[in-house]
Amino acid sequence: QVQVAESGGGLVQPGGSLRLSCTASGFIVSAYTIRWYRQAPGKEREWVGDINGAGDYTRFESSVKGRFTLSRDNAKNTVYLQMNSLKPDDTGVYYCYVNIYWGQGTQVTVSS
Repeated sequence: QVQVAESGGGLVQPGGSLRLSCTASGFIVSAYTIRWYRQAPGKEREWVGDINGAGDYTRFESSVKGRFTLSRDNAKNTVYLQMNSLKPDDTGVYYCYVNIYWGQGTQVTVSS
């Protein structure tokens, strides 16, 4: 049975940090690039970044480059999105996408 699940969201003050996790199962997760997206209220879902299967190549959308990093532990079928220097504009529901599957999302709120 395929499962994709995000965790680690929450409320954080501007300038703070959060680490999101995406754990997948039911297929060979290490064979796939894992992508993160986010959706702010009233806006379309947008791509944030992705990491290849080996974990040695990452890409990021320009507004998060230098603040967000991606890593993965293929033994745990998990990818980590480390978010630093968070801004109110980073608020939204964060989703991971792998193979053809979406997770249910995790809410990130950046507010004082």
